[in-house]
Amino acid sequence: MPASRTLPTDEAVELIKLVRDIAAKELAPRSAEAEATETFPRDVFRMLGRAGLLGLPYPEELGGGGQPYEVYLQVLEEMGAVWSSVGVGTSVHALSCFGLATFGTEEQQQRWLPDMLGGEMLGAYCLSEAHAGSDPAAMRTTARRDGDEYVLNGAKAWTTHGGHADFYKVMARTSDDTASRGGGISCFLVPADAAGLSADPPERKMGLTGSATATMRFNDVRVPVERRLGAEGEGLKIALAGLDAGRLGIAAVATGLAQGALDQAVAYARERETFGEAIIDHQGLAFVLADMEAAVQSGRATYLHAARLKDAGHPFGKEASIAKLVCTDNAMKVTTDAVQVLGGAGYTRDFPVERYMREAKVMQIFEGTNQIQRLVISRHLKRGSGGTLSR
Repeated sequence: MPASRTLPTDEAVELIKLVRDIAAKELAPRSAEAEATETFPRDVFRMLGRAGLLGLPYPEELGGGGQPYEVYLQVLEEMGAVWSSVGVGTSVHALSCFGLATFGTEEQQQRWLPDMLGGEMLGAYCLSEAHAGSDPAAMRTTARRDGDEYVLNGAKAWTTHGGHADFYKVMARTSDDTASRGGGISCFLVPADAAGLSADPPERKMGLTGSATATMRFNDVRVPVERRLGAEGEGLKIALAGLDAGRLGIAAVATGLAQGALDQAVAYARERETFGEAIIDHQGLAFVLADMEAAVQSGRATYLHAARLKDAGHPFGKEASIAKLVCTDNAMKVTTDAVQVLGGAGYTRDFPVERYMREAKVMQIFEGTNQIQRLVISRHLKRGSGGTLSR
């Protein structure tokens, strides 16, 4: 990856080198076949967990890696550059651990977090519903208190790792609170082997086909009270608190995807000749590549800026939305241009750029569509939020 990366410590430098080596030796050789056959690489996540890469942004005392968020995001970018499904899956797993790590009791954390952050247990995140994607407060999945248990009923759509995860972080309605948006929603840590929990067949997707995405169905699923995270009614607060960090994860993976497409395009342009010279020497195409490089670097700078605000303890919600918007729009443009650079070859499956283009599209949609990001940004502007630190 380019020397423009910012790595604050020697430890971080070594970590990035380790991830780059793993990406080259373990991820890249398997990615094309797994995506073509729609095979979910569960063993890869177990390997990443044992290498200490699934819990990087969480404190060491909780079993995590204790790394700054800007370092963790660069790890995701390295993964995304060779296998986006794994990069996205790592980001989703980290998000699925967020509720327990930040709102769980000490007893809950000691009981479940070590295996979660260590990668022995792969997580999934159940927030969206078929009718409540961009408006999670409209969810209908319910959790009814019955003695020392809750009984969950409903369906959660677009669940990454659905049917393969070991635990599900689930938002469900525990009351019909109408006084506040989402006030009646609570958060639960549901084990995959809970009776009544099932997964629909995976969605047949345009891209990220190595990542299983399925609707999870809850049919009288009983969950002990001890598996509720936070107090009743705090579920949407927990969900929204983690979304800004999740958006940065997608921004980093999208930047890696764009970098991978750019690398392929530059390599091809150096070797392919027309009219007696490499096509990179033709100004028309050279300028396309220059614009691709500018897009990748600007995206990287945008997500790193947001991460540094987060690491410093400053508000970063607006900047997270900006990063998600900029990086995923850039990834769509860069991957499309990569196909164009390769010409007819780029449209075939002999080269990975057509897959990169298909994978980029969904990044403009999940973790909040880019239209929603623009809405979030404009609301921040209306409130006048953001000071000199974010300018």
